[in-house]
Amino acid sequence: MRWHQKARPNSDWEPQRDHVKICHDLAGSTFAWEMNRALELALLRTFCVPRISAILHLSGEFLHHPQKRYDDTGLLISNILKWGYDSPQGQAAIAQMNRIHSQYEIANEDFLYVLSASLCEPVRWNERYGWRPFTETEKQALFYFWRAVGDRMNIDNLPPTYSAFAQFKATYEAALFRYSPDNAAIGKAVITLMQSWFPATVSPWVPKIANVLIDDPMRMALGWAAPNPLLVTGVEQGLRLRRWGVRWLAGQRQPEFFADRPTLSYPQGYAIEQLGPVASTVESPPSRCPFLRMRQLLKV
Repeated sequence: MRWHQKARPNSDWEPQRDHVKICHDLAGSTFAWEMNRALELALLRTFCVPRISAILHLSGEFLHHPQKRYDDTGLLISNILKWGYDSPQGQAAIAQMNRIHSQYEIANEDFLYVLSASLCEPVRWNERYGWRPFTETEKQALFYFWRAVGDRMNIDNLPPTYSAFAQFKATYEAALFRYSPDNAAIGKAVITLMQSWFPATVSPWVPKIANVLIDDPMRMALGWAAPNPLLVTGVEQGLRLRRWGVRWLAGQRQPEFFADRPTLSYPQGYAIEQLGPVASTVESPPSRCPFLRMRQLLKV
């Protein structure tokens, strides 16, 4: 079967030594679509914490510039994944993120949560909807990659293993996921942005499909009702059909990163130094809001 060739990663790769190379392949080729979808949902997860969504709602940054925030995040993270965190492009992207974040007082545990979501949500997505699960080598490579990025962003108390990251994420969510009106408002803003990418005949289905793809703790925190069981069945069957098709086409997929595509915000190109909020839009006084850090970490 044609898909077997792509399903098997390079047997010579070792996760600790080759994690940059492995993650380049995962994000740009093997699971490019899957990782984008998983990280979009990971972003939505961050809005289930009232202390995060309250400051986002107050600042209005995402409400006023949603497409630019999406594109800036995608371009910064894509440069890190495509070129590696110690490449000139990767170093410039991390430096730009650090400059943005230096204007805010952000709790270290919130940074850790963003890293944990970036690491664990793609694995979770592929277990449910991917054309194949991550191998253990790939999962460990993701761990080493995101841990190295966290180290270069000066995040403290980085968990020493993938399992420790996953446990931190579960504990954080159990303690801090709660419903609030701000959660609902910011979640709606995200969905409205996604709807804008589709024609009018399709856009009404975006919130319904998103509701199928999230879990019950997220629904409760966002104030969303349980989805229609028939829609759940339809979406899951559709993703299973996609899984079958991608397996057959996997050997023909060409590398593609977010940074290689034109964006709505920068149709003529961009410089890494111009990514992020315009200086005049940065709110004062400083907050503990992890939003800007999250936006940098949760897109490819």
